[in-house]
Amino acid sequence: MFVDMARIFVKAGNGGNGAVAFHREKYVASGGPDGGDGGKGGDVIFVADCNLSTLMDFRYKRKYTAEHGGNGAGGNCTGKDGADLLIKVPVGTAIKDSDLGVYLADLSEDGKQVIIAKGGKGGFGNARFATPKRQAPRFAKPGRKGEELNIELELKMLADVGLLGFPNVGKSTLLSMVSSCKPKIANYHFTTLIPNLGVVDFGEGESFVMADIPGIIEGASEGVGLGHAFLRHTERTRLLLHVVDVSGFEGRDPIKDFHTINEELKQYSERLFGKEQIVVGNKIDLVYDKETLETFRTKMEAEGYKVFFISGATREGVDELMAYTRERLSQIPPEEAIEVVDRELLIRESEEPFTIIRENDVFILEGDLPEKLINSTNFTDYESLQYLQRALIKSGIIAALKEKGAKEGDTIIIDDTQFDFVE
Repeated sequence: MFVDMARIFVKAGNGGNGAVAFHREKYVASGGPDGGDGGKGGDVIFVADCNLSTLMDFRYKRKYTAEHGGNGAGGNCTGKDGADLLIKVPVGTAIKDSDLGVYLADLSEDGKQVIIAKGGKGGFGNARFATPKRQAPRFAKPGRKGEELNIELELKMLADVGLLGFPNVGKSTLLSMVSSCKPKIANYHFTTLIPNLGVVDFGEGESFVMADIPGIIEGASEGVGLGHAFLRHTERTRLLLHVVDVSGFEGRDPIKDFHTINEELKQYSERLFGKEQIVVGNKIDLVYDKETLETFRTKMEAEGYKVFFISGATREGVDELMAYTRERLSQIPPEEAIEVVDRELLIRESEEPFTIIRENDVFILEGDLPEKLINSTNFTDYESLQYLQRALIKSGIIAALKEKGAKEGDTIIIDDTQFDFVE
């Protein structure tokens, strides 16, 4: 079964808790603290795999969780890091944050991988909190929780050319004639239920991929018919072949059909509507009044479109159409990747710049701002320390610490650095 959309929940592993432990040894009455740190939680990583072609597996499993980090132990033993969770998806899969409504990744190349949810950091063991004043700390830091989010997977086929048109206008027939793809073909509407891909071979370095998109009908952009479900597969194409039935055999008006489909494209996506189109008038073997063809050509060319007339039954005009398609593709640049955002940065901008966790007389600062200040400080340089002190005051960190009850001599911990609080 072909499935091109899925909604799942992913959760990275939690970091392990730091241990509260003390060194115990024969003939040593009271050893010092030796509780180890917790291990890091596993990440959730998505990998593009060219051997996959559908998102069907995600219909049966909706929740994915990476391994949690192990807890620290005595003897300064650090907990084991949780194993990363690798999730394979078809090449061409876009990953979207359901809650934020933004794309996080576009896996358009085989083997490309991206971390979608980061595992939590392991907590510090009590050995980290030992100071000359506090020689036996009886607390440790818990591990951070791993990221969790609801995501949408969207499979957008990687094709150079997309075949558009109403049902039963001959798109599948054209694809079968120019490639090795053999889609199901019958003389009734909606024969094509899923997108089909075929490679049009012009020799080494000259081939291109063509996608047959299930027939779009009026109202498709609002969810009517099958076309709406597969319009996303045309978003990566560089060129569109718009196939219309010029025979009038079913009583259809090819010009009206052409404009109806384009209106649906415009409603769905202005970017998609703006792609170059070649108009393909099919079933000319059933046309008895050749003047109707010239009338159609004149109207389409007046609107700026290149027109080709073909017959899927006799192959008339097909080779010329494919040659022109190849020529146009050589002049159209590759499609740009889907615009993705840095989710961590997006969340960070909306969060508080720092948080303070108090453990007795120990104050732990977490957040991008304090960690950035610490990591940019040279603790062997007096001027650098002076700058750090001014930055901590200016950013409101010192005031926030006082508000939390910090007093002279208390321990302040930022990232892996700890120092005494001085008013």
